[in-house]
Amino acid sequence: MRKKIIAANWKMNQTVADATTYLDTFLLEVADEKRIDIVIVPPFTALAYVSERLSKVQHVKSGAQNMHWEKNGAFTGEISAGMIRELFARYVVLGHSERRTLFGETDEIVNKKTRAAIAATLTPIVCIGETLAERDGGKVEQVLETQLKGSLAGIPAKELEDIVLAYEPVWAIGTGRTATPAQAQEAHAFIRKVLAGISDPATAEKVRIQYGGSVKPGNTGELMAQPDIDGALVGGASLVARDFAEIVKIAAAL
Repeated sequence: MRKKIIAANWKMNQTVADATTYLDTFLLEVADEKRIDIVIVPPFTALAYVSERLSKVQHVKSGAQNMHWEKNGAFTGEISAGMIRELFARYVVLGHSERRTLFGETDEIVNKKTRAAIAATLTPIVCIGETLAERDGGKVEQVLETQLKGSLAGIPAKELEDIVLAYEPVWAIGTGRTATPAQAQEAHAFIRKVLAGISDPATAEKVRIQYGGSVKPGNTGELMAQPDIDGALVGGASLVARDFAEIVKIAAAL
């Protein structure tokens, strides 16, 4: 039985002051919720503070929104896996569609980052997903398979099973549109099939696959009830503490 994982991606939102107020509310709301894994992914400026607050809470962990694949060097504006580990974060989001489309990240780059994260004992949340044009063009499976094989190239099964994947249809991120539960399940089942080919069926069954794309309290139940959906990477709705807490509670009850 795969343990569900719900993550809040704050993106370029929330100052340390905002995070203080947020966590005061959120941690009260989910104080006794230990049935699923919960991750808060703040911007880098708030990561140290969020990690320190969560160090007193066993069931909620922190994560970073990005990282460089090198350990150090002349990479102005970047942050390494070791720097993230020093802040006691456990997770790192890699290959988000915004990184791919706005900053030109390729599958090869995502692969380098994923390997570096694993080497630093961080858990990567590796994002994949198609655009609206690709979906309308009947290329969903082709895009997902290409991104999966490229982003996870050369990673052995024993390491692959600890990676979290996030299926995020680009057309549903921040648009208010959401894939139907059937559409999401179909994509997740295909991803698991590709994973079985990359590694083996047993490993594929262990990998947790989140859904991301305008997840909110009103659609969480139907999405999380699908057999191959193991959680959510939540964007906009995660910025409101009580809304994100509600998503966590709904997911945990299933």
